[in-house]
Amino acid sequence: MRALNLITLILVIVGGVNWLLVGIASFDLVAAIFGGQDAALSRIVYVLVGLSALWQIMPLSKAFSIGEPAAEAGHYTRT
Repeated sequence: MRALNLITLILVIVGGVNWLLVGIASFDLVAAIFGGQDAALSRIVYVLVGLSALWQIMPLSKAFSIGEPAAEAGHYTRT
């Protein structure tokens, strides 16, 4: 579970940086790397980033329910 959280967090960061570049410079890094916005690989990356954001809701909700310092330290019980 920890590896999946790390992977999804990295993908959320990639998505955030991509949106930063779109907002500042109208440059879509994912599209530039993977062959345009409509390219299959770009669409896969977009979907993975979106799914990663949804996945990261779980740790966020845990942090709100048990307190951020405890959540960051990993002191929570699985429900």
